[in-house]
Amino acid sequence: MDTVELISTYFPNLTALQLQQFAQLEGLYKEWNSQINVISRKDIDNLYLHHVLHSLSIAKLVQFKPGTEIIDLGTGGGFPGIPLAIYFPDVRFHLIDGTNKKLKVVQAVVDALGLKNVSVQHKRAEDFGHKVDFVMARAVAPMEKLWLWSERLISMKQKNALPNGLIALKGGNVEAEIEQFERHFIEINPIIDFFDEDYFEEKYILYLQK
Repeated sequence: MDTVELISTYFPNLTALQLQQFAQLEGLYKEWNSQINVISRKDIDNLYLHHVLHSLSIAKLVQFKPGTEIIDLGTGGGFPGIPLAIYFPDVRFHLIDGTNKKLKVVQAVVDALGLKNVSVQHKRAEDFGHKVDFVMARAVAPMEKLWLWSERLISMKQKNALPNGLIALKGGNVEAEIEQFERHFIEINPIIDFFDEDYFEEKYILYLQK
């Protein structure tokens, strides 16, 4: 099943507006992807499983409090930022990327959905000006680089039950990526613990505390 019903199966308390916004994603991404390739052509038919639900795994790990600020670092086509912005309408998301062409699609999707809690910015992490509660990333870079880019951006002021830090969606051999973080608190969360689909075997949420 790769329809919006997949999302409502795991998140049954969505509002009518949220369900409508999630349902809109398919048409928006298929239309834009034919012009600017932000999702691989073979993967666009698995939008809800591979991209939307994968992004929303973070919502199974932590329920962000209203007023939380998050950077989606290297957002690409808007993942995980856009699905999470739909799910957490009272959380502020900064979607940043160094590739401006993709951000045209991201901004168009944000506008079409009417997401007021999202800013889309063409910049790299080192150019971002203020501190946030969490930095998120999906398939961007090894943890060592992500932490190098992210650490200075993460505020020490806490709002959430989960302390501020870096949250990364990762696959494959994650143990090798975290060896150098012995002095930090780091957590490996298998996504298969949250969702039943075989696609999530060997996919993880890595959480590195500031």
